[in-house]
Amino acid sequence: MQSALAQKSLQDLIELSNRLGETGEFAILGEGNTSAKMDADRFYVKVSGTQLLGATEESFVPVDRKKILAMLDQDSLSDEEIAAGLLDAVADSSGRKPSVETMFHAYLLSLPQVNFVAHTHPTMVNMILCSTRAQELVRGRLFPDEIVCCGPEPVFIHYEDPGHILARKIMEGCEEYMKKWQVAPKSILMQNHGLVALGKTAAQVQATTQMWHKTAHILVGATLLGGANYLSEDNVRRISTRLDEKEREKAIFGDG
Repeated sequence: MQSALAQKSLQDLIELSNRLGETGEFAILGEGNTSAKMDADRFYVKVSGTQLLGATEESFVPVDRKKILAMLDQDSLSDEEIAAGLLDAVADSSGRKPSVETMFHAYLLSLPQVNFVAHTHPTMVNMILCSTRAQELVRGRLFPDEIVCCGPEPVFIHYEDPGHILARKIMEGCEEYMKKWQVAPKSILMQNHGLVALGKTAAQVQATTQMWHKTAHILVGATLLGGANYLSEDNVRRISTRLDEKEREKAIFGDG
């Protein structure tokens, strides 16, 4: 039986998924996957092959986070071991298969202040991530609201095979980020793949996804007009720690 909090998380996840799928700018067909913390030990994640647009309760399956995290402790897993492990972690009797990217969702939902995660393939963001200059172009921040919504910098992940290897690379990248910034990241950019947005509320995750879409438009335009004018690291640190920006962030995204 679901608690009231778990049911609220599921409803927020359904609404978030439909919003991210409704325009086709962030995901089409079966692209992308979303998740939300259910309780201390379980979380909801999108069923493999389902679409964000039109998501319902049946589009998500509860999984045991500890079982998934145990898979990440392994240096390598075969495709068959991954498939078996994902099914074993399902916390109901539906037999529905979680997304193969459930592994990085399990890790990200274990980070402080992270209750929701959305992985999408935004067209404009992937225009940059599929270029030969991807890491160079996303290295800096361009404007204050980008910092507020997307964090002082993204975690950048070089292309890896989706699944176990990718999840371990994301884990390593996030650990390095948190040593530098002392907080969990708000966004992860995966080369030739897409975006991961994470946060305390569904509204924050949606805003991060939308702001990366806007940022990508501005970055492509600025590059075509002679090059992006990035803010200094001092500017970025100032915006990311200002008390008024933190209050504005809370007002926009909610406090979970």
